[in-house]
Amino acid sequence: MSKNLGDLSRRKGLTENLFEELGIAASATGTVSKADVARLSDEFLFGKANVYGTTTFYDFLRPDNQGKKVYVCNGSSCLSAGTQPALKAELSKHFSEDEIGEMCCLGRCHENSSFHVGGKNYSGNAISEIEAIKNDKKVVADNYNVACKGEQVLTGAFPGVDAYYEILKKALSMTPEELLAELKTSGLRGRGGAGFPIAFKLESCKNTPDSQKFIVCNADEGDPGAYSDRYLLEEQPHSVLLGMIIAGYITGASRGVVYIRGEYPEAVEITQNAVDEIRAKGFIGENILGSGFGYDFKVIRAMGAYICGEETALLSSIEGQRPEVRVRPPYPTQQGLFNKPTVVNNVETLACIPWVVKNGGAAYAAIGKGKSTGTKLVSLDGYFNRPGIYEVDMGTPLSVVVNDLGGGFKEKIKAMHIGGPLGGLVPVDKISDLSVDFETFAQNGFLLGHASVVCLPEAFPIINYIEHLFQFTAHESCGKCFPCRLGSTRGYEMVHKSLTSDYKIDRELFTDLITTMEIGSLCALGGGLPLPIRNSLKYFDEELKGYFKN
Repeated sequence: MSKNLGDLSRRKGLTENLFEELGIAASATGTVSKADVARLSDEFLFGKANVYGTTTFYDFLRPDNQGKKVYVCNGSSCLSAGTQPALKAELSKHFSEDEIGEMCCLGRCHENSSFHVGGKNYSGNAISEIEAIKNDKKVVADNYNVACKGEQVLTGAFPGVDAYYEILKKALSMTPEELLAELKTSGLRGRGGAGFPIAFKLESCKNTPDSQKFIVCNADEGDPGAYSDRYLLEEQPHSVLLGMIIAGYITGASRGVVYIRGEYPEAVEITQNAVDEIRAKGFIGENILGSGFGYDFKVIRAMGAYICGEETALLSSIEGQRPEVRVRPPYPTQQGLFNKPTVVNNVETLACIPWVVKNGGAAYAAIGKGKSTGTKLVSLDGYFNRPGIYEVDMGTPLSVVVNDLGGGFKEKIKAMHIGGPLGGLVPVDKISDLSVDFETFAQNGFLLGHASVVCLPEAFPIINYIEHLFQFTAHESCGKCFPCRLGSTRGYEMVHKSLTSDYKIDRELFTDLITTMEIGSLCALGGGLPLPIRNSLKYFDEELKGYFKN
């Protein structure tokens, strides 16, 4: 069925896109009316049930979003910081209860107290200016540290569009095969969590014959605690766009889609402005710089669904389908967007490509450690003395990031959740054992992932954090596979019951549940949740044992 719907969606493609039309239909009230569901069903030849299923999936389209005017961040970082109850109490003075919704996460993890109103994000002390924000549309910008220790691949000063796009001229003077060889030499691996070599994806797509191909930038950075993609899209958008153009040249793709999460409204606007700027200068369009190669972009604003960070769910989302994870094979490089060959890569991964082209694959491979080449952006939350985005060479000791760059902790911390909600829960006494690379994290039973850091202070109960992780997964599950959909809900119920009554969790049953999720889930949402749960049971057993009966 999903393949047939993908073919139907291709009729109008990216020019008149069903997913965007749903967003437009919901813009006035916060949800899509029954009349609009029927209209769009007829217009796109989708069944009403399919359109309704899509509509009711997303946070910013579903019926209970109607009438919402302000949204409070419910991400892990704001939760552990404890800022949101007071924030919501203050917002309640200016908005009715029915007008207050929730978003996860706004990428303001460096200062918390995060909320969204009037199409903009706010955090920190901005709540003190809520009257001006609400009535005068005042914009209160956030500030965070940005620094580098090692090679500046992603955080260097931008030289201007004309100077920067000299890299495009160099790329177009080379053959796709030569560029692919440089990327293979570089060892560049996916920065979104999986660490998959980008050259492998590009080569697979390049070798799949078709008249139409796509490069999709997965900018649905939904991991609470991570805001490195937000930094790139808002401060270095041309590195992302140029990386996508070069990827298109290598594979033979003529269109790029930048799928940006709806929780990052500023990133959507800035990226679109950057696209318009390079179009005006002739760096995209037909016959770019007389090369015979044509390429253009579509910027899409997502509608609130963590699962769209999974590449196949993201492709279904763009097509206007319910964003459920697809069974693989076939892989996106053979059958992706609109059933055409597609490369899907994370923001940071694509942003590294221009540096590789400019300096060579060997130069990139010389940075880092072992198979973890290049640099990595790390997001530090508000529990650090110097929170912000830090670029470090792969292999940099985690202690250097925590103490030298982050300035240590503001208060006593017992654990750091690194790599998003599906990453490892790292006790502070393990900091000295880790370095920022894929291998040492895996060897120690953790996951580098997005390299986002959410701190848990001494006073924050681990059992409450486990409850939060199960609840997050249950809410964000696409529902396609039983282990994730049911397992996350049953896990939440058990933990919640142990917190609100004298119920004791059966440890064997609990272990069986997370093992089933780990080995039976279709994607990393259900399959990854057990990692921080197991870390919690291993390193914080003394704190947790009162909630278990054996």
